[in-house]
Amino acid sequence: MITIVISACLVADMKVCENHNIPLESNWDTRRCAMYAPPHFAQWEERNPKWRVVKWRCKPGNMDDI
Repeated sequence: MITIVISACLVADMKVCENHNIPLESNWDTRRCAMYAPPHFAQWEERNPKWRVVKWRCKPGNMDDI
C-alpha cells in the first residue's frame, strides 16, 4: 500500500500544523503516487477548507499507518 502523507496547517494560524494520511490503491508504487498525488490532496483541501497543504510526500505503508 502507498500513502500520501500531507502536512497541513490551519489557514487562521499557520503555526498549527498536522500530518494526515491519504491511502491509495495497493498496486501503486511511489513513482506513480508522486505523479498522481496532487489531485488527491487538492480534493482533501476542498473537503477541509480551514487547512492548507504545505508539503506532501508518498510513502509505502500499511493500514496500521492510517
